[in-house]
Amino acid sequence: MIAATAPTQRHSRAKLLVLDSNGRISHAPRSALAHFLRMGDLVVANDAATLPASLVGIHERSGQAIEVRLAGCRALAADRAKEFTAIVFGAGDFRTRTEDRPAPPELLQGDIFVIGALRALVLRTLDHPRLVALRFEGSQSSIWEGIARHGRPIQYAHVRTPLALWDVWTPIAGSLLAFEPPSAGFVLDWTTLASIRESGAAFATITHAAGLSSTGDADLDHRLPFDEPYRISAATANAINRTKRRSGRIVAIGTTVVRALEHAAPRDGIVHAGNGIATQRIGATTRLRVVDAIVSGTHEPGTSHYELLRAFADDATLRRAAAELDVHGYRTHEFGDSVMIERRARCAACVARSGLRLAA
Repeated sequence: MIAATAPTQRHSRAKLLVLDSNGRISHAPRSALAHFLRMGDLVVANDAATLPASLVGIHERSGQAIEVRLAGCRALAADRAKEFTAIVFGAGDFRTRTEDRPAPPELLQGDIFVIGALRALVLRTLDHPRLVALRFEGSQSSIWEGIARHGRPIQYAHVRTPLALWDVWTPIAGSLLAFEPPSAGFVLDWTTLASIRESGAAFATITHAAGLSSTGDADLDHRLPFDEPYRISAATANAINRTKRRSGRIVAIGTTVVRALEHAAPRDGIVHAGNGIATQRIGATTRLRVVDAIVSGTHEPGTSHYELLRAFADDATLRRAAAELDVHGYRTHEFGDSVMIERRARCAACVARSGLRLAA
């Protein structure tokens, strides 16, 4: 696959690979997404807006330059978000590949990061030289003002020009909570939303604090995704449960939606409204209880996003899809092309047994 190097969310030539539940592959313009929906489906997207979560400052004890990338928090409420998990790099910026970024100076509990007028205290290190828990000093309003003034979107070297916030906000972006964009949502625009309605499908949103896609360190990448808070409204939960009762499909726009919905229905497949923290990892051994199809970017094997796709299709099928992506010149990363993958069909006997259990 080819890296998408320009921050264009809805490229006029964007492609969509569709992998159905029987393993059949087809190709279409991404603008034709609604053609692959059915009457009674429910499309669910993440409406989180993206924070300027890359902060350049000074490690006070050593006097050395650092970059702090906010990577997670435990609270969705803006008036309680003072403490964050963060990845820390040495001097440099996105123009250097993340894998090649220098390590920060030695980080110790009690260290102070000075970021413009902001000060952040290292509460503890988290079993890795780059990973810390930190707390910003000051009032909540001064913290958000400082992040807005001194922060910029987290960016990787494959995009060559500096990103602006509007480059990473989806058209449905609302609460400022994501650390990287829920970029599967770039597929959406008002024309696509109208087409979804015209197809007989419905649309709903959740809010999920999407985390980092890469840290540049193999050990840290193995821990991804970090725990991520989410919120599901009563209206969305009711729409999902009603769709499932009527045998409609739940189509998730992005991996964050899958994580939230599956976490919110841990046992009975019933999605519960409210706040939660998605702590689970979804992969080949996961039994999906809620989501029937995912619309996602194209992801390379070995990434946390690709691991989640293994819950929808077996490895041999995903390898065939990856080969098709290469042959047809699909673009990868957040501004690239898209895939739609239906959950693999289960054997008739398994489906019959599930029906008996549900009836019981």
